[in-house]
Amino acid sequence: MILRFLIRRMALMVVILLSVSVIVFGAVRMIPGDPAQLILGERATEESLTRLRAQLGIDKPPVVQYGIFLKRVVTEGSLGNSIVTNNSVIQEIGQKFPATMELAFGSIIIALLIGVTTGILAAVYRNSWIDNLSMVMALTGVSMPIFWLGLLLMMIFSAYLGVVPLSGRLSIITDIEPVTGFYLIDSLLQGNGWAFIDALHHLILPAVTLATVPTAIIARMTRASMLEVLEQDYIKTAHAKGVAKLKVVLHHALRNAAIPITTIAGLQLGLLLSGAVLTETIFAWNGLGSYVVNAVNARDFPVVQGCVLFFAFMFVLVNLLVDMSYFILDPRIRDKGM
Repeated sequence: MILRFLIRRMALMVVILLSVSVIVFGAVRMIPGDPAQLILGERATEESLTRLRAQLGIDKPPVVQYGIFLKRVVTEGSLGNSIVTNNSVIQEIGQKFPATMELAFGSIIIALLIGVTTGILAAVYRNSWIDNLSMVMALTGVSMPIFWLGLLLMMIFSAYLGVVPLSGRLSIITDIEPVTGFYLIDSLLQGNGWAFIDALHHLILPAVTLATVPTAIIARMTRASMLEVLEQDYIKTAHAKGVAKLKVVLHHALRNAAIPITTIAGLQLGLLLSGAVLTETIFAWNGLGSYVVNAVNARDFPVVQGCVLFFAFMFVLVNLLVDMSYFILDPRIRDKGM
């Protein structure tokens, strides 16, 4: 049953990625500018431009270019080489992704801790000042532009108060030997407590900024799910039997409201892993988001299409894992199948 579900989802994943590759390949070629011209400069001769276009393969019709790209992906597992650096796109994604992943996981942990707690309190104390305040905060979090919030937090906590670093992942005086690319993990593996504190210190502000929207969405979803569960007969029965309120809320209600919360949290994590472009750019966070921005500015077609395809893969993979978690969270799904 689970195997059949996996096969069906894997087939759907292939279709989604293929569709994304077609859309991205076409959209990237619509970006104004000539990569050869950007590389050689404005004073390059037409002969040198023609030679470079042939070397890069961008002189061929788009259909032929897509066929070459798709064949390379399927047969070689390669996304091509960067036009600017001539390095493997997969290799460069592997170097940048740990930074984005570290930021994404830091953000989703903050979002879950604050969002779920706020949603539970809003549902338990429905129509109270706690409920009204939490929903106002959630609406504010969803509506607030990330770039504005990031700059505001930088001005308050970095420029004025000086309690957190302004940007980057580490201080200049801190040195970590890269092992996994996750600075928090690498510092622990090397027993460098100062580096761990420094990396965590740099992570706080961008993680809080990036967690604003997911926190608000998770809080609203938690509240709605909890309100629905709290109206069920078995919850009322538990209260009537004298079961402690905290146990009823956390053990019975939250457990049965977990699937919608897990779904929305998984979607948010997938989005965060897709590269937090604005946050990474504002805080000079050397991850995939800022990497894609630089690639777009340089008209680096292989990098842009490779990164977007990787983002799509990560998003559908996270959603697959979330769907698989349903089998663990709800025994009824295990019995019925999906």
